[in-house]
Amino acid sequence: MKRPLGESGLILNEPLLWEKGKKGRCGISISRRDVPSAEIDASMITDGPDFPDLSEVDVVRHYTRLSQWNFGVDTGMYPLGSCTMKYNPKINEKLAQFAGFTHAYPLLPEQLCQGALRLIYELEKYLAEITGMGAASVQPAAGAHGELAGMLIIHAYHKKKGQRRSKILVPDTAHGTNPASASLCRYRSIPVKSSEFGILSKESIESAMDEDTAGLMVTNPNTLGLFEENIRSIADIVHSKGGLVYCDGANMNALMGMVDMGALGIDVMHLNLHKTFSTPHGGGGPGSGPVCVRKDLEPFLPIPRVIEKQGRYYLSEAYPDTIGKLHAFFGNFGVMIKAYSYIRTLGAEGLKKASQLAVLNANYIKERLKEFLHLPYDRPCMHECVFSDKRQKAAKVTTLDMVKRLMDYGYHPPTIYFPLVVNGAIMIEPTETESKEDIDGLIEAFKAIVEEANHDPDLLRNAPFRCKVKRLDEAAAARNPRLTG
Repeated sequence: MKRPLGESGLILNEPLLWEKGKKGRCGISISRRDVPSAEIDASMITDGPDFPDLSEVDVVRHYTRLSQWNFGVDTGMYPLGSCTMKYNPKINEKLAQFAGFTHAYPLLPEQLCQGALRLIYELEKYLAEITGMGAASVQPAAGAHGELAGMLIIHAYHKKKGQRRSKILVPDTAHGTNPASASLCRYRSIPVKSSEFGILSKESIESAMDEDTAGLMVTNPNTLGLFEENIRSIADIVHSKGGLVYCDGANMNALMGMVDMGALGIDVMHLNLHKTFSTPHGGGGPGSGPVCVRKDLEPFLPIPRVIEKQGRYYLSEAYPDTIGKLHAFFGNFGVMIKAYSYIRTLGAEGLKKASQLAVLNANYIKERLKEFLHLPYDRPCMHECVFSDKRQKAAKVTTLDMVKRLMDYGYHPPTIYFPLVVNGAIMIEPTETESKEDIDGLIEAFKAIVEEANHDPDLLRNAPFRCKVKRLDEAAAARNPRLTG
């Protein structure tokens, strides 16, 4: 690589505002008063908040310097596997700031928020069409919340049929929150091992599925970035025993416009609007995790539902089999606006192209890096690829060492040590928004780091060197956390 992105540059320290302030400084000019002075009863004066006195330049420099310590998707590539950290077009942000949306109070009467209700109604229709499912609800607030909604729907379905099933099948390549979501519905998670090809086999599901099992929770594409090729046959096995198939759709960025999830035999699935549909992801949220179902499961969806009659939109709770209300008001509406904008901006062909490019980018990285990093499953991947540190073990260089060094080259580290089925995993998801030049830069950085691991492993064990914060003692931090600053 000719010139890495990472440079030492001017890294400025910044004190707390209380350390920075000086009595008498002021960041505003107050107009000359046009009313007479009045005495204040001293007994009414109490100690107020301890605000520092600051000039305008103090405030501007403080927040500018803090912003320069951060790394975001507007700064550079964010190759976090399983997270789909793609760039969010600024038009989505602009539309989400329209006053008609931002100033709309959730308890407005229906006649005063027809635009918001229409957006929710149409977005649910779009999501159902994109996935090939029968209906959707945008009420769940995030991915795990969507999982919970899916499990509650499966539980309600069996209860309606007078059945009390106690188990759920969860593959070792599923997302880590799946067992927790099942447990909240009092299901016992039964682990299912993936095959030597990194996907589920029909035989493993056939041997585990019985009439006491409510269904299967499958992530497709799975956390190895591989498409579950046997999913149609697996769904038939689950259905033959009266169970339902739940799909964790957090990796839908590989499948938009390419795969009809309903045709695969999926009964319930969730999506992540803050991943696939291009809302900024991370920093504590908010997210949105809509749940989609086949048509006959629609009565179980959360309420209230937005319905349309003669061009008007209404909120309805007339669904006696519903799992109830999952979120205050109607969900995280700001995220929905951005997702709606993204879908309308790209259209059907654009969504399909986005998935094609995401898969192309991931396979390009896989092919370019497999000579330098161990590739546990050397087969075509979907939106992400998984390597490991197996080849660097001889030099006692770990995955953690390599990604810490990657920060010196100016790249955010990918996801590491996940999925758990790969020891020392390095999970890279470039998304469709990264250009070939940016991806080549990441590849060259990894190649340089592998070369350093072979000739100067101590360098990697002490990295990073150019960041604001250097190598931390993570074991000591875990054993003796300092939570008060």
